[in-house]
Amino acid sequence: MSRIEKLIEELCPEGVEFKKLIEVCKFSQGIQIDLDKQTTEYQDGKFRFIRIIDFTQGNQEPRYIDINDKRYLVENDDISMVRYGEAGFVCTGLKGIIANNLFKISPIHESINKRFLYYILKSNIVQLPIKNSIKQGSLPAISFNIFNFITIPIPPLSIQQEIVTILDTFTELDAELQAELEARRKQYEYYRNDLLNFEGKDVEWISFEDCFEIRNGYTPSKSKPEFWENGTIPWFRMEDIRANGKILSKSIQQINKKAIKGGKLFPANSIIIATSATIGEHALITTEYLSNQRFTCFYPNVEYIDKINMKFMYYYSYILSDWCNNNTNVSGFASVDMTRFKKLLIPIPPLSEQERIVEILDKFDALVSVGLPAEIAARRKQYEYYREKLLTFEPLTTNH
Repeated sequence: MSRIEKLIEELCPEGVEFKKLIEVCKFSQGIQIDLDKQTTEYQDGKFRFIRIIDFTQGNQEPRYIDINDKRYLVENDDISMVRYGEAGFVCTGLKGIIANNLFKISPIHESINKRFLYYILKSNIVQLPIKNSIKQGSLPAISFNIFNFITIPIPPLSIQQEIVTILDTFTELDAELQAELEARRKQYEYYRNDLLNFEGKDVEWISFEDCFEIRNGYTPSKSKPEFWENGTIPWFRMEDIRANGKILSKSIQQINKKAIKGGKLFPANSIIIATSATIGEHALITTEYLSNQRFTCFYPNVEYIDKINMKFMYYYSYILSDWCNNNTNVSGFASVDMTRFKKLLIPIPPLSEQERIVEILDKFDALVSVGLPAEIAARRKQYEYYREKLLTFEPLTTNH
């Protein structure tokens, strides 16, 4: 029998009292901030604020606003819930900032541990009713009225604290894994840049257009259904990279062979790189395919086909990405200066050196793209499982 089970048997064998969330918590709505009055430089009397969309996406660039009403100030251990957009997202740790698009939620009953409340708010006890209350097709938003219909368990404080201790351990482990992942990513980037820096080294340098066949992607006409019906040809877009990574064999969307210009596909084991819009994003495609017009495709010409490892060029495309972002034409819509791109000199080290570099970078890439993210995902599933299990109580029966 676990310690929690023993505490339940000792302190609440007949069940746990449930109360409406609105009865045991105070809700303070954050102020809507006039973004025209923001500044990025601190001045006396101004509070730091952050848009919650920035927080949820990991961008915490400081901004400041002049507000005198400290009711809107969030302290480090305050619990905040997003009202619309990322509706229901719960967070803490927003010390010394102004609440924008938030409910600030605080327990008003001495029988509730604040950290226990935080985990309750993140659990299905609260999240499922919120999710089910959001109208389809509209901007996700929480109606304050939903809190009148959500009840939460109030076990004895000693049980709450035991649950908090367990769940905090999971949270701390997640933070440690995230920190390790970030450190490994920085290490990977450092070694990638170092291994791919051939300045001053005795290697062949050749212009991009002399080394590679270069082709532009395109979008078949949407007005011709026969181009899109019963499609079997992979057609890659930025959405494929975002959803499935940078080494791809299958696309989200396929086109019919009738849509192929000149009957010629881009060859397998070639690279696409975005030369407009989201400039520099790239992927190695391992099957015959086409792509949309945001991408430029390249693959070795006949003279260099046996001199280039395309996995090496996939990694070198991170260097190309930086170059592309620093060499654009801006005339209403940013795009890479393709004239300069074609003349760009690239290094062609011996094939054995390319393979050595690929072997090293493959190990780093596997760790930061698969290994650590998979471990983090597994730990989060474990945490969510135990959170729901630990927060599930038999309600107090009324016939005792």
